[in-house]
Amino acid sequence: MGRHGTVIALSGGIGGAKLALGLARRLPPGDLAVVANVGDDFEHLGLAVSPDIDTLVYTLAGLADPQQGWGRAGETWTFMAALEALGGETWFRLGDGDLAMHVMRTHRLAAGTPLSEITAAACTALGIATRVWPATDDRLRTRVRTDDGWLDFQDWFVGRRAQPAVREIAFEGAATARPLPAVLAALAAPDLRAVVICPSNPLISIGPILAVPGLRDALASCAAPVVAVSPLIGGRAVKGPTAAMLADLGIGATAAAVASHYGDLLDGFVLDEADAAAAVDVGVPTLVTRTMMLSLADRERLADDVLAFVDRIGATPA
Repeated sequence: MGRHGTVIALSGGIGGAKLALGLARRLPPGDLAVVANVGDDFEHLGLAVSPDIDTLVYTLAGLADPQQGWGRAGETWTFMAALEALGGETWFRLGDGDLAMHVMRTHRLAAGTPLSEITAAACTALGIATRVWPATDDRLRTRVRTDDGWLDFQDWFVGRRAQPAVREIAFEGAATARPLPAVLAALAAPDLRAVVICPSNPLISIGPILAVPGLRDALASCAAPVVAVSPLIGGRAVKGPTAAMLADLGIGATAAAVASHYGDLLDGFVLDEADAAAAVDVGVPTLVTRTMMLSLADRERLADDVLAFVDRIGATPA
């Protein structure tokens, strides 16, 4: 189906990972590379936790919890129960199996191994052909300003259940972060087929990726089509605070507003049938289709739709 060549996906956690899995299953092995958000990364109980990277890895390996969308299927919680009994911090839950990833990552980071190399080793060990690349190996952390002041992302998102409303977003460390050379090389490669911005939160999942110096420019100048999939369906997010954040920051909780937020980066935009009327307001070629991904078949069907769409855009003279 379609032509061959590398497809690069930009992704956060749960929503983006669903489409990444669909793409991985519909593309030849090794043709997909996923650039992952690291703005959610943080240190907890002395461990280096990378939530979006781990959600992608577990999803691509077939290990993700199908109900939650994050964490490992069949997880047990003996560690958390013992920690609670000792009066330890339990606001961010780490499952017994999941602990292995964090311990391994922390140990190897302390030894000087880059996050990208650690992630690649985990993918290889779990039999994942897809390349999963952190947007940067450098420290980059998302922080949000609320009416209670500036908060670290996980404190706000998990600890306070995405409350209170966000007034401003900052990406600490972004100014000095360096993009992965492999990402820049892939974006400049002649066999690049497409860049797909997954239906992740454009502000706190895709935003930190685009904040890495050089990455947005590399995306804007790449020869292949750049297409985003709206994370909204009828003005609402399937999961998470996307719609509320877009509204609170004055961007607007609509598919057209998401496309406008990405601006001239896009060559195409995919939106749900519920938002079909907004297609005329986007300003780039659009694909109206079902974007809800409840089943594996849904993920594969949307991947097929997106790949056919990017190939049509790529075949159209500029």
